[in-house]
Amino acid sequence: MNNPGLIKLDLFCKGIKIDSSCNLEIDARQILRCRGGLGSGLEIILPDNLYVNVPVEEHFVRKSPYTLYKQGQEYLIRKKSETVCQVILPACPKFYHQKTSSGKLMSRIGVMQGTYLGIYPTKICSFWEMKPSMNCHFCSVGLNVGHNEELVKSVSDVIETVKAARAEEKITFVHFNTGFFGGVELDELEPYILAVKKETGLLVGVQTPPNPDLKKYDYLKRIGVDHLSFCIELFNYEKFEQLCPGKSRYIGQDKFLETIKYCSKLFGKGRVAGEIIAGLEPVEDSIKAIEHFASIGAVTTVCVFRPCLGTKLEREQPPDSEEIIPIFKAMYEECIRNSIPIGIAPNINVSLVLLPEEGRYFTDTRANALYLIKLLFMKVVFRIYFRLKQLLKRQF
Repeated sequence: MNNPGLIKLDLFCKGIKIDSSCNLEIDARQILRCRGGLGSGLEIILPDNLYVNVPVEEHFVRKSPYTLYKQGQEYLIRKKSETVCQVILPACPKFYHQKTSSGKLMSRIGVMQGTYLGIYPTKICSFWEMKPSMNCHFCSVGLNVGHNEELVKSVSDVIETVKAARAEEKITFVHFNTGFFGGVELDELEPYILAVKKETGLLVGVQTPPNPDLKKYDYLKRIGVDHLSFCIELFNYEKFEQLCPGKSRYIGQDKFLETIKYCSKLFGKGRVAGEIIAGLEPVEDSIKAIEHFASIGAVTTVCVFRPCLGTKLEREQPPDSEEIIPIFKAMYEECIRNSIPIGIAPNINVSLVLLPEEGRYFTDTRANALYLIKLLFMKVVFRIYFRLKQLLKRQF
């Protein structure tokens, strides 16, 4: 109960029930089902300023030992009858209720996920439109895009939303992701990336399936993309083939690995991530993924399996938090072992996953002094550089 990292992990795995004393409509961010589904819960800030998006509506939550209470003006998490900790509910952004020039609600264009803005700007992943459907069995993007969020998001819609989020929430990072479109995903994102960089100078992350032409990533680097991530999902080949049929047939696990290796060398240590899901494959396979990515200078983003409503796996159970702790321990220790910089960019707190630097809550391993000094120096230098760029961008 004194370890906020463990609380965050356990909330991912068990969810939380909402007591009648709570007034989420006034006190909290809207619960928005968008993108792939990981952000479909309640945003909460734990001690140590850890953001977590907690499942509240999925089937497994009914058995959760956790309950959110309001006591006076404070919100508390209780486990059965015992208070775990006091928490903060980030307020619903005012820009969620604003409309773009085209008349679209900004909350249907981009959403806050922790302290960054997430945007899925393009059409539904093609795997959902195949007959039979070839979509990943845990993904809900085909249930959300066009329903809970706009199917068509123009560049101007996106830029207006980004600027509103920057003004109100002081965001530093915009994350774009897409589904599979047969190799034109980066072409679809290019105008959005160029516009955000030109109009705001904010950090930009991109997550798409691997492109057949690796030289496309050289171009992304030239136009200022700051971070790349690739949802390989599962390192275990049989599980990858079973649960990601479209990715297995039309892309292949080897293509993910080749692309991550190429981009990690191109962008440099710590700026490329391989994304996996804890709880859908043996723990030892997830650890093998972490070790592999670290050996080539990439970090591993570890999502906790969430059986989202409407997906093929909605009746499955999330993993037991104690069983997957070794994954998050390895995630942090491999970054130290391979001198991969983590936690450098300013004001990026992610609610959907445990960040590599948050792996420190699961280990007794101490980073060596030289590594910590290097990280501190990089943080200071990058923050100064970023702030200067923002000042210059606003002046001109």
